[in-house]
Amino acid sequence: MSDSDPHSTYRPETWVDAYGDYLYRFALMRVRDPGVAEDLVQETFLAALKNLHQFDGRVDVKFWLRGILRNKSVDYIRKSVRRQEIQKEQVEDVVGQLLFKTSGIPTTNPKPWAFNPDDAFAQEEFWDAFKGCLENLKEPVKTAFTLKMLDEEDTESICKELDISDNYLWVMLHRARAQLKECLEMKWAAS
Repeated sequence: MSDSDPHSTYRPETWVDAYGDYLYRFALMRVRDPGVAEDLVQETFLAALKNLHQFDGRVDVKFWLRGILRNKSVDYIRKSVRRQEIQKEQVEDVVGQLLFKTSGIPTTNPKPWAFNPDDAFAQEEFWDAFKGCLENLKEPVKTAFTLKMLDEEDTESICKELDISDNYLWVMLHRARAQLKECLEMKWAAS
């Protein structure tokens, strides 16, 4: 079979060349550690080989491998979130920023944007700036934002995957939005 053969993607020996870079970028966007991303991709290939008998061909191999990698990334992130302790100053900072009413609704409105977001969204260069700002978010805030806002996962599944409460998820999403806004106003509005 040649590489142009549509069935060549079912051959595991072609996977590293065909999907390695794609899977590495996918993992790196989630874990932000090149070494961990490499390990997760290797674990993905090993798990896929071990479970190749379960692949039924209903989805493209690329997306089957990505699903395995996504699960491995979530497991890694879940374990790292459990290891991280929320420092007292982080909690005080979040509470100070949010000023929640007892109902959970912020008592302050956010400041207006330094630029027109609707105009910016239409420009390709804006999304490069957004990606750079997203990369600057720390874990697990980045993962929570990515899962909720980009992957459009539901709150319950995100909380389960990250082993956090829904209240803590909303705190992390608020933190992510505030940091993204600040970063974009520095990178985008200044340009």
